[in-house]
Amino acid sequence: MNRAFSRKKDKTWMHTPEALSKHYIPYNAKFLGSTEVEQPKGTEVVRDAVRKLKFARHIKKSEGQKTPKVELQISIYGVKILDPKTKEVQHNCQLHRISFCADDKTDKRIFTFICKDSESNKHLCYVFDSEKCAEEITLTIGQAFDLAYRKFLESGGKDVETRKQIAGLQKRIQELETENTELKNKVQDLENQLRITQVHASPAGSVTPKSPSTDIFDMVPFSPISPQSSTPTRNGTQPPPVPSRSTEIKRDLFGAEPFDPFSCGAGDFPPDIQSKLDEMQRQRWLVYHFLIMIFNAFTIEVCMCSCLVSLFL
Repeated sequence: MNRAFSRKKDKTWMHTPEALSKHYIPYNAKFLGSTEVEQPKGTEVVRDAVRKLKFARHIKKSEGQKTPKVELQISIYGVKILDPKTKEVQHNCQLHRISFCADDKTDKRIFTFICKDSESNKHLCYVFDSEKCAEEITLTIGQAFDLAYRKFLESGGKDVETRKQIAGLQKRIQELETENTELKNKVQDLENQLRITQVHASPAGSVTPKSPSTDIFDMVPFSPISPQSSTPTRNGTQPPPVPSRSTEIKRDLFGAEPFDPFSCGAGDFPPDIQSKLDEMQRQRWLVYHFLIMIFNAFTIEVCMCSCLVSLFL
């Protein structure tokens, strides 16, 4: 194995400084996997990790599983491991967390690096397989370290601290976006439950009037003139009395009362059931507005973090 972190003054690098500082160098390789190691550096540490992952890959290959292909994007900010088709970032190894990088001289297709995980603070060894570019990838990571170190000396250490702050803000933005998505789903589920509750609370076939002054056809209810009220005409005579509707309820030959659309309204529930329904609906509305407030607060925090990231960049 060969360590590739030497900073010799007469070292001739493969890429221009602008390519690594303003952009990135892409490479394609097969990802054998990552495994935890006890030490942050060392040839024997890396050799044991390669042997372990090779054995695990042979077992998976015998089961019919292919070695996944990945794209490596190397810059002075770190090494990104992406899906070559979807460009989804699988691992983002920041350069200041990489402590060792090497290519295998016995198997020139294998190269590795050790990176300290930001969440668990464990040292992980990443192993890759590249037929033609293993040594070149190792040298490119070494050049990225050299440029990053020079930039660190020129900025007096401020640039590294700024990158750490940006990385922390970007991580916070991802967490907030995940929480916002979960809140959106909860709000949507609550709205669906409210609609279902309202449908079940009103009896089938009943129609709620738009206002107390209108009937189910959105018309002002007809109120016949009582026989006692009188309106004088031009010649002073009283109009003939309007016959009142019979108070006797007629029934059909089956003994059922006829359907009267003008007197049919929403079903009346017993007081105890109606109070429970009102309480349930009031609680659902309170939870709904509470989730809306939380969602708006997270949205504001995401915007603030995005603004801070844009200011740093």
